[in-house]
Amino acid sequence: MPGDYDIEYASPWAGANYLPVATPGTPSEAYERATWPELARIAKDLPEAGVHFQETVIYRRAKDVGTATGDWFAELIKEDAWFRDVVPNFRLLSKSELPEGTDGGTAFTSVCFNTALYLPWLTSQCLKHGVVVRRGIVKHVTEAASLHHSGKRADLVVNCTGLGSLKLDGVKDSAVYPARGQIVLVRNDPHVMASVSGTDDSPDEATYIMHRAAGGGCILGGCLQKDNWESQPDPNLAIRIMKRAIELCPQLVPEGKGIEALSIIRHGVGLRPMRKGGMRVEKEVVDGVAIVHNYGHGGYGYQTSYGAAQAAERLVKEALHSTRAKL
Repeated sequence: MPGDYDIEYASPWAGANYLPVATPGTPSEAYERATWPELARIAKDLPEAGVHFQETVIYRRAKDVGTATGDWFAELIKEDAWFRDVVPNFRLLSKSELPEGTDGGTAFTSVCFNTALYLPWLTSQCLKHGVVVRRGIVKHVTEAASLHHSGKRADLVVNCTGLGSLKLDGVKDSAVYPARGQIVLVRNDPHVMASVSGTDDSPDEATYIMHRAAGGGCILGGCLQKDNWESQPDPNLAIRIMKRAIELCPQLVPEGKGIEALSIIRHGVGLRPMRKGGMRVEKEVVDGVAIVHNYGHGGYGYQTSYGAAQAAERLVKEALHSTRAKL
């Protein structure tokens, strides 16, 4: 729940932002396209949600092709990226704007979330519309149908258990796996959101800087460590993250200063709920219970959220219509 901090609940640890990484022609691309207009509306009209517009720069290094991070950023770093007609102010960076060691780059306007505000705001929107929120434990996905607040069995269960879908009976999706991320949250403000396609330290490490809205601090990251369940921050990785962030964005600290000039709020670790083959947004019947799955959002849950939710909603309506037609 919002307010909880657990390694398998990745959402509070996320930057979070909108940096499209979907392959063209996939459902993920459709979800990212459909999500941007709603995020832009929230950033423009609903300051209480904790989302703001951020000028964004993405740097490309040719030598990162084929690495874990390079593959993750493959679509994001393209100069003719499919999302150039989705986000505002998309442009190519000139050579004079490129840091040493980079081969190209783009800039555009994106958004960044203060997750500590945004997640409770989402919950409040549900409460406002009559949703009853409660905690529970289930071993099998169909057991959720018996937890309905009315005391009656639910007609349908929506499975949004993320990494939990790996072990949840009735689902046990072996395509789900964790990708460990580690971040440093600091008070310093770089006045820009920046990412680069890789590092020289390790093929599964990344450099990204995201300044959260409304006093949420600045996220420095990170890594994409497949099948790594370690919950504790690695202090050596933290030092590398901070050093790389300053190299990429020197304005993070006063001129001539190093990581000692970073004002650290906390270190964090979260497990991205990755899935081979991409997100699973589909319906099925398990032991007589209608189920709509919406999980496997990896490191792109915020930027696919509204599009994936709209797709899941359509499946819910189809499943309920089918169930009632049989009655």
